Amino acid sequence: MFILPEWSINAICCFIPVWFGVLATLATAALCYTTVSSVKGDTSSKSLLTDIPIVSHVTNGLVLPLKQIIEKLLIKITGSNWGMATQQNPPALESAAFTALIMAIVPAHLLRSVGGGYDNESVATTAMQLTFWTWTCTLSSSNTTRAAVLGALSGLMHFYMAAAWGGYVFVINLVGVHALFVLLLRKMPFEHLHASYTSFYSVGTLLAMQIPVVGWTPLKSIEQLGPFGVFAGMQALMIMRLSEKKFAKVNKWKVRGAVVSAFVIVSLPVVYYLYGTGYFGPISSRVRGLFVKHTKTGNPLVDSVAEHQAASKEAYYQYLNDVFYLAPVGFSIIAVLGCTPASSFLIIYGIASYFFSLKMVRLILLAAPIASICGGIAIGYFWAWCFGGIFGDSRPSLESIFTELNNDVEISQSSTAEDDSWIDDDISKKEKSKSGKSGKEAKKKKTTKKPMSDKLPKKKVALKKSDPIWVRVIRVMIGIYFFVGEIPRFEAFKKMCHGIAKQISHPTIITKGQNRATGETVVVDDHQADYFWLRDTTPEDGRIMGWWDYGYQITGIGNRTTIADGNTWNHEHIALLGRILTGPEKDAHRIARHLADYVLVWAGGGGDDLAKSPHLKRIANSVYRGLCSEPTCRSFSMRVSLRAALANFYNSGLPLY
Repeated sequence: MFILPEWSINAICCFIPVWFGVLATLATAALCYTTVSSVKGDTSSKSLLTDIPIVSHVTNGLVLPLKQIIEKLLIKITGSNWGMATQQNPPALESAAFTALIMAIVPAHLLRSVGGGYDNESVATTAMQLTFWTWTCTLSSSNTTRAAVLGALSGLMHFYMAAAWGGYVFVINLVGVHALFVLLLRKMPFEHLHASYTSFYSVGTLLAMQIPVVGWTPLKSIEQLGPFGVFAGMQALMIMRLSEKKFAKVNKWKVRGAVVSAFVIVSLPVVYYLYGTGYFGPISSRVRGLFVKHTKTGNPLVDSVAEHQAASKEAYYQYLNDVFYLAPVGFSIIAVLGCTPASSFLIIYGIASYFFSLKMVRLILLAAPIASICGGIAIGYFWAWCFGGIFGDSRPSLESIFTELNNDVEISQSSTAEDDSWIDDDISKKEKSKSGKSGKEAKKKKTTKKPMSDKLPKKKVALKKSDPIWVRVIRVMIGIYFFVGEIPRFEAFKKMCHGIAKQISHPTIITKGQNRATGETVVVDDHQADYFWLRDTTPEDGRIMGWWDYGYQITGIGNRTTIADGNTWNHEHIALLGRILTGPEKDAHRIARHLADYVLVWAGGGGDDLAKSPHLKRIANSVYRGLCSEPTCRSFSMRVSLRAALANFYNSGLPLY
C-alpha cells in the first residue's frame, strides 16, 4: 500500500501474476545464459554420451565414430569444425534471448502468469527459477569462498520458494540430486562442491524451518531426507579428506574405513531410535500420487482433483505447442556438445520435470521453464550456425559487450596470452638444452602448471576464422530462408498463445453464453450475484459453510467467514463437510448448526455439487467409515430417479392429485 497507495488490493492481486511472470521469464533467461556460457573454455566440459566413463562404454561404439565422421566432413568441406567452435564460444546470449521469447508466451507458463490468475504458483515460479539460477552460478564461480557466498544466496532463494509454495520439496530434491550427480562424475573439485552445497542446504533449510507450515518437516519427512543424506554424506567425505591429510603416513584406505565406520556407528543408533519413536513421517498423499496411478493414492481428497490426473500427449501439445518438438533438440545439444557442472543441471531438470509432469497434468507448469530453455538453446545454436559467420569468433555475448565498454580489455588479454605462449616456448627451449634428471623434472613441473586451455590445438581454434566466404553466405541464406519461411508458423504460435491467455484470464464465476433463439451473447453472472447477495443480506459475522472449492470466493467476494477453503490442510475437517453435504437432512443439520449459520449448495448443471457428490461422499467415508456400502461410494448419488421418487410418494400414502 505504500508503493501503490492509489491501488486497491483487488487490482494488485490481478497484476501480481503478470509482474512475477516477467521476473520468472528474466530468471529463466539468466539460467539459460549461465548454463550455456559455462561450456566456454571449460576443459571439464564433456559429452554426456561419449566422454563420461559411466555412459561411454555403451555409446562409444555407436556415437563416437559417427561424431568423428561428421567432424571430418565439416573440416574437409567448410574448412572449420563448427562443433568445437561453438563449444569454445557457445551462443549463450542468443539462447537466452530466444528462451525469454518462448517463456514469455508459452501457455504452460501463462497458466500461472496471466493477469487475474492469482495463485501460489504465480509467485513460486519466480522463486524456483531464482533458486536454480543462483545454484548454477554457485557451480560456475571461480573460487571456493565465492561459491560459499553464492550458495548462501541460493539458500535464501530456496527460503523464498518454501514460503511461497509447497513445491519447494521439488526444488530441494532437484538440487540435491544434481549435487550428487556432479559429485559422482567428478566434474569439479570436491572442496568447491562441498562449499556450494553446504552453504545452500544449511541456509535454505534453517530459514525454511522458520515457516510454521514447514517446521521440522525437512528433517522428518521421507521425501525430504534425500537432500539431507547428500548433505551428511558430503560432510563425511570432507572429514575423510581432512583425515587423510592429517594422517598422511597411514594407509588412506584405513583412514577411509575408520571414518566410514565411525559415521555408521554414530548414525545407525540415532536413526533406529528416531524410527521407533515415530519421528519420521510417511510419504504425503500428494507425493505418493506422483508414483501411483491416479485415483489410487489412498487419499480421496487428492483423487477428487482433476488436475492430479496423468498428462497426455494432447495436454503437452496444448500447453507447449511447437516447443514440445524443439525441447528434445535443445536437450540433446546440451547432452552431446557440452556437460559442465552448471549445464548438467539442465539434464537433471529436464528429466525430473518430464517425469513429474507426465504423472500429474498440473505439473506441466514445472516443465515450462526447462522446455523454454531447451527450445531457446535449439534455436540459439541454429541461429549461431546461420549468422555466426557474419561476426566471426566475436559473436555477441555479455562478456564481449562489457569488455568492449571497459577499454578493450579483451584485446589486452589476447595480447597477454600471446606473450605467455612466447615465454612458454622460450622456457621449453631452455629446458630442452638442460641435461640430467633435474632438467626433466623442471620440464615436467612446468608442463603440469600450464593451464589446460593453453594445451588446446591452436589450429582448431583458428579454423573458424578461415571459413570461406561462400560458406558464410550459404549459412546466412539458409538462416534467412528458414526464419522467413517460418514467420507464418511463428505468428500462428503467437496467436494460439494469445487465445489461450484470453481464455484462461476470464473469471471462473462469470461465463458467457448464447441465446439459442436470438443468438444474443448472454453474460451469466449467477455466482457473482449470489456472493453479492450473501454480502448484502447476511450479518457481517455470519459463517457460511460450503464445499472447500468456494471458500476463497465466499471470503473474497462475499466478505464472509467460510468454514473451509483451498488452504485447509485438515483432512478430517474436509471429510466432516462432505458428511454434512451428503448425509440425511436431520443428521446433517445436527452437525452443521454448530459450525455455520448458512449453507451454500450449488446446483444447475455442469460441475455443481450434485456432480461432485460421489467425491464428497467418498471423502467423508475415508474418515467416517460405514457411510457407503463399499469404499469407493460408486453407487452413491444425490440425484433421485423418477421411478424412485414415485415409489417413495406412493409409500407415503398421500393422494396423487
